[in-house]
Amino acid sequence: MDQDILKNRHNKKCTQEKALQVNLDSSIYGAIVEIGAGQETARQFFNAGAAAGTVAKTMSAYDMQVSDDIYGKAGRYVSRERLEQMLQHEYRLIEQRLKQARGEQSRFFAYAATVTARSYSQKNECHGWIGVRRQLVSGAEPSEIILHVRMLDETNKEQSEALGILGVNLVHGAYYYSDDPKKIINNLQDGMGSDKRIEVDLIHFSGPDFEQVENRLMNLHLIHSWNCRAVMFEPSGESIVPASALRKKDTIVIRGSFKPPTKVHLDMKTSAIKHFAQEEGVEKDSILVVAEITMNELSSEGDDPDSDFLARVDLLNQLGFSVLISDYLRFFRLRSWIRRYTPNRIGICLSVLDFDYLFATSYYEGLEGGILEAFGKLFSDNTNVYVYPTIRDGKLITLDNVQVDTNLQYLLKHLVDNRAMVNADIQDVQNLDISAREIIKELPQGRGDWEKKLPAETVASIVENKLFGFKSD
Repeated sequence: MDQDILKNRHNKKCTQEKALQVNLDSSIYGAIVEIGAGQETARQFFNAGAAAGTVAKTMSAYDMQVSDDIYGKAGRYVSRERLEQMLQHEYRLIEQRLKQARGEQSRFFAYAATVTARSYSQKNECHGWIGVRRQLVSGAEPSEIILHVRMLDETNKEQSEALGILGVNLVHGAYYYSDDPKKIINNLQDGMGSDKRIEVDLIHFSGPDFEQVENRLMNLHLIHSWNCRAVMFEPSGESIVPASALRKKDTIVIRGSFKPPTKVHLDMKTSAIKHFAQEEGVEKDSILVVAEITMNELSSEGDDPDSDFLARVDLLNQLGFSVLISDYLRFFRLRSWIRRYTPNRIGICLSVLDFDYLFATSYYEGLEGGILEAFGKLFSDNTNVYVYPTIRDGKLITLDNVQVDTNLQYLLKHLVDNRAMVNADIQDVQNLDISAREIIKELPQGRGDWEKKLPAETVASIVENKLFGFKSD
């Protein structure tokens, strides 16, 4: 977690103090509508006192038919579509009913939440969409903040309580930290205690107050601020809820720095898909390929890490990849995270160069079962690792001849014999010695032989946008 965030959390206002601060601001006035976990956000404002100065209306429309009658049809009850309907409808009503009477002195808002919390009858996925639409200045056009959350508490009561705290934090932040979106994010977990209770895995800012906000950077900040462990982006570049992207998908993950993406990355993708499609139950046309970058790779960047991050996402999207940013340094934890969202087969494609740490016992320090525990978790239930060859010191290194410590050779043989590790076919031997880390050193020198090692569209983008320190002649 960011050290500044840790340090500042000791000085945060508690939930009731935040709610009271909002309540005592006579200009903040609006509606709170919540479906799926009680009316906990409204309760927090009422318990704080002086809520009559803030809350014009509270409501819950639990019945689907009633909800449809109020907000219109939606594909799913708990969805971004339904949340948007709720926010727009409630904000419009507040303006229609109150603008003439108190519009000049009021800053209107609508807070909405549609969630599925812990059920008494089943162990359902507990998640939801939450948002606030508000005016920052009386009479101004509203702006919005939308979140997708996962509730981690075990009981309905605890989940409802956590959602109420989150709701107060969101409304408070939308008004008092409006000039610093990262601060809004940093404060979302205030009042939750030391245990992880809610995970925020998507955030979206929109409207005139947030025109300069780069939402991909805000989603990256969700990881920095410890609101979640991973975020995803579609090939279009839009942020997406991981559960939606991975749900029931046969998924291949290719880990790399991708600074920049090279022809060997495309070769790895082609080879992995070829092998993965042969696995039982996998249909080639439905395979999801994800390029994954760890926070460890991003944290070591130079003067402008934000631009560096955006450049990598753009270039990978340009090549048709979905992009995953995670802070899961160890592969088995990444696999466990993906398994959270899909029961289908998982494939991990890596370079044989990754064996330098994958088979290093020091890589698993602090893990009770060491490398055996890690590999047990990595290769459990329908998971394969596809190992792409490379050339090192002029020699072809593959899964067949890679060297590991003597005491681990039989472990490697066991994995290969049982097809947990598969030797990925070489697509183009001329690409095997390509190194993104070497290419990046050449870019400040302008155009050159490095261009032959990258996809044509990647070269064009680097040259046109002067990415990664590229300098034209």
